[in-house]
Amino acid sequence: MTSHFHAIVWIDHQEARIFEFGATDVERIVVHANGVNHRLHQRSRDGGRAAVDKDFLRRVCAALEGIGALLITGPAGAKLELRDYIATHSPALAKRISSVEPLDHPNDAALVALARKYFRADDRMHAQRP
Repeated sequence: MTSHFHAIVWIDHQEARIFEFGATDVERIVVHANGVNHRLHQRSRDGGRAAVDKDFLRRVCAALEGIGALLITGPAGAKLELRDYIATHSPALAKRISSVEPLDHPNDAALVALARKYFRADDRMHAQRP
């Protein structure tokens, strides 16, 4: 991907949709979980929650390398799993997470519009700090 300062990632347990964007352009990448038939809230054989797909999170993290400011979104726990994975495995990227927000299943255009609106406000807020 071309290096842009802002990015949003929408993630569930099946895929991560990543959008890097500038003032006029957007680049999109989709990272799929290892098993195409993964289900949200998948359970292990013993009835507990299935283990976090660390390979999936590693590949998402690698796709976010070079980002200046990141907004993580998604339903349920996948967004928190990504945040925690980044905190443990990529502390430099963790410092660039602007926020982690719940978000159901928007289409790509709605997701990019939300990100642009969020970062316009976020950038203004950071510019006003002494």
